[in-house]
Amino acid sequence: MKAEATRQLIAAGETLAVEFKSERRRSFSDRDLVETVACMANRDDGETGWVLLGVEDDGAVTGARPRHEAGRTDPLRVQALIGNRTRPAVTVRVSEVELNGKPVLVVAVPQSNAPVGTADGRYLRRAWGGDGKPACVPFHYHEMASRQADLGALDYSALALPDVGEDVLDPLEFERYRRSIRENRGDDALLQLSDMEIAKALGAVVSTNGTVAVRVLGLLLFGRTEALTTLLPTHEVAFQALADTSVLVNEFFRLPLLRVYEELEMRFRARTNEHEILVGMARVGVPDYAPAAFKEGVANALAHRDYTQLGAVHVQWREGRIRIDSPGGLPSGVRLDNLLVTPPRPRNPLLADALKRAGLVERTARGIDTIVGQQIRNGHPRPHFDMSTEAGVSLVLKGGSPDMAFVRLLIDAERRGPTLGVDELIVLAHCWREGSIQVDEAARNIQRSPHEALETLESLAARSLIESEGEGEDRTWAIATTASR
Repeated sequence: MKAEATRQLIAAGETLAVEFKSERRRSFSDRDLVETVACMANRDDGETGWVLLGVEDDGAVTGARPRHEAGRTDPLRVQALIGNRTRPAVTVRVSEVELNGKPVLVVAVPQSNAPVGTADGRYLRRAWGGDGKPACVPFHYHEMASRQADLGALDYSALALPDVGEDVLDPLEFERYRRSIRENRGDDALLQLSDMEIAKALGAVVSTNGTVAVRVLGLLLFGRTEALTTLLPTHEVAFQALADTSVLVNEFFRLPLLRVYEELEMRFRARTNEHEILVGMARVGVPDYAPAAFKEGVANALAHRDYTQLGAVHVQWREGRIRIDSPGGLPSGVRLDNLLVTPPRPRNPLLADALKRAGLVERTARGIDTIVGQQIRNGHPRPHFDMSTEAGVSLVLKGGSPDMAFVRLLIDAERRGPTLGVDELIVLAHCWREGSIQVDEAARNIQRSPHEALETLESLAARSLIESEGEGEDRTWAIATTASR
């Protein structure tokens, strides 16, 4: 670790990936150090964690004490200590850096895919504390399964339920699954199979020594209501319609997933209005909310929620917006600033695949493209996930009266040329609403490189939808005069 890199870490302050430890008033014991490293290894951001001894909470460098004989610290011995006292052993990199004439012990901690504890059985995890600051908090057993699912190391939907046989499965739900395949263009190959053959093909049951055991997936898709309520109490879905502080509708469901999906879709259709636009000689209906975006948002919430956590999937309908909340934060490696481009990381892969084969979610696993693209295409603001936290994912769909002039622009453009992609829709909508855009801003909006953003801008310009002013990298792009409202 170089001195300048250490200064940059300190200047940025404490985060979930950076911890300062003072030794000004008392020595930071070996046990404290091992616990802090185990805590730092139990993070979900995919980055290297850093423990800096000899630094105050405010970033002041006060120096780390010597940990070995002759008034010195041997980094290799510290590495060995940590490896010997963590379970499973954590391989860290330790270096001593001098800043302002004072030593700082820097420990680089890799993220572990398995829960890490100390040799004496203490488990901590790095999280935001009650005071809004990063801290080491107790790492409970049920949270370990949740974290492994976030990291892709555990598929909770694939867990077999002990002493639960096929009698908990409802034949009506198998027929509902077949109907979904037919109506949503799912996997036709499943239509000719018997109920138990479908369950085996999806991995909803597992057979051991001639005995059939039902997995969590089987219960979620085909389970009888009473079995779901008893055996999987974490599964619950709520639909709420709110007007200011008044609750108009407050319904909770503990039903198999496809039935829940149908119940929510029915309530969506009952509350959505359509606005008509005349295109040529044809009238085109434009809804308050894009149906495909709502369906994909609900399906994603059901497929990717954390079923180890108590708490319902909430669908809240308010004036001008729908909010869909799903227990469990974004999977490891997925952030708000890479949501559009990161590879799919399903929390429950077996469940996600079963819903794809039923035709309920995007078979390309790019449901986010459908949610964003369809809302913009129907004249609404871009959906956002800004209210998501480490405890849950929140999708907000803004609705109300669509921007009919923008919808007409899109329809006219796609009558003359190919369908616009999601990146093109995002950039074009930004230009339409904000007046103009530059390359760097376009890159942030589509979460791609400036080079890729420039290609998107030039593609829209080639279709006479936007035009540029200025020269070089400082060019500003705006809606073309020939395409203006």
